[in-house]
Amino acid sequence: MFESLSNKLQQVFKNLRGLGKISDSNVSDSLREVRMALLDADVNFKVARDFIESVKQKAIGQQVIQSIHPGQQIIKIINDELVALLGSANASLEVGGNPSCLMLVGLHGSGKTTTGGKLARMLTKQGRTVLLVAADVYRPAAMDQVETLGRQLQVATFVRKGETDVLKIAREALAYAATQNLNTLIFDTAGRLQIDEPLVQELVRLRDLVKPQEILLVLDSATGQEAVNVATHFDKALNITGAVLTKLDGDARGGAALSLKAVTGKPIKLAGMGEKLEDLEPFYPDRMASRILGMGDVVSLVEKAAETVDMDEAKKLEEKMRRGQFTLEDFLEQLRQMRKLGPLENIIGMLPGGSEMTKGADLSKSEKEFKRMEAMICAMTPQERRHPQILNARRRLRIAKGSGVVVAELNSLLGRFSQMQQMLKKFGKFQRLMGRMGVPPPGLLPRK
Repeated sequence: MFESLSNKLQQVFKNLRGLGKISDSNVSDSLREVRMALLDADVNFKVARDFIESVKQKAIGQQVIQSIHPGQQIIKIINDELVALLGSANASLEVGGNPSCLMLVGLHGSGKTTTGGKLARMLTKQGRTVLLVAADVYRPAAMDQVETLGRQLQVATFVRKGETDVLKIAREALAYAATQNLNTLIFDTAGRLQIDEPLVQELVRLRDLVKPQEILLVLDSATGQEAVNVATHFDKALNITGAVLTKLDGDARGGAALSLKAVTGKPIKLAGMGEKLEDLEPFYPDRMASRILGMGDVVSLVEKAAETVDMDEAKKLEEKMRRGQFTLEDFLEQLRQMRKLGPLENIIGMLPGGSEMTKGADLSKSEKEFKRMEAMICAMTPQERRHPQILNARRRLRIAKGSGVVVAELNSLLGRFSQMQQMLKKFGKFQRLMGRMGVPPPGLLPRK
């Protein structure tokens, strides 16, 4: 995410950190590189110009000139301005009503229907009772897709196939929600390949009927400045309350995210970070700025881990590790827990300096290796997973064939696992020895 912009900015920062003295000329040289990086990232020209001007005014101020670390001070200014550019603070969804209506609008192919499913999942976890309303009467597969999402998520859907009157669908959906005690309606509206007046007027009539708390514009972040132009058109017609940026995980440039708030005045409220239904996150400007500048996003990583990892299971696993009873079944569970956190590239991108450490590395190969390890362990019987020492040549050949790998690859996995077991057993013995000597285990040391 934003790899191109992030890499260029980090190179500028390397030069800035080396500055022992701040002058108008060396600040201008550095900021010229920042401006070029922003323009290469498809950031709106006026936004990039205003950003650089604001940073420059603060960077040549008396406080920075007299600073002990002037280069670091300028980096902080850039960080603060980037946060302000992205929206300063998280703009939460307004879903307090009963019923609370949300309209998803946007162009064809931006990901509205999928975003509706992701949003339904998010709101259901927050305790809302959701009704997904299929209000796209033009795209043949739209209503089928809403039904499929409803089944996957086990949330209510309102689909009227063959009906072409969007307002009639909306009135019936509101009445249905009232009878079923559903307090949140998500309207998946029709998209177009381009802005046209009939589409806009239909959406205006729907807005006036359902009076939504949120009108969310769903934008494909990869379209860059064009996404900002689309946002401007929709905002003038509908007065949108915010935007959802989809496919943000695959956006190497970041032009849409960095321009949207400054151009439209409307916040980015949510970000789509992948294809799965759980890959929708609140948009935090400070965290996003930190990731763009290569400083990571540990808070989001911890939140994601807390949401996906079963703490009771984690404690049991820790105890097994201490006792040296870690099996291939436990290893398989660890692999699956890691994959729940999302693609490896995203996880590493949340670590400070993560993108720098993995520069040039093909993380997709690591993802494939995880899948191959999982396949090998799944091809084993429960007894073989618990007691890998029984794996003779015939069993290994069967497992290799069953998982689509060569025996040498299986042997390599078993060898690495055996080394891991030996290390864990030694660590467990060391902890027991420390315990007998009265030294508490790590994490339990008294605070000073």
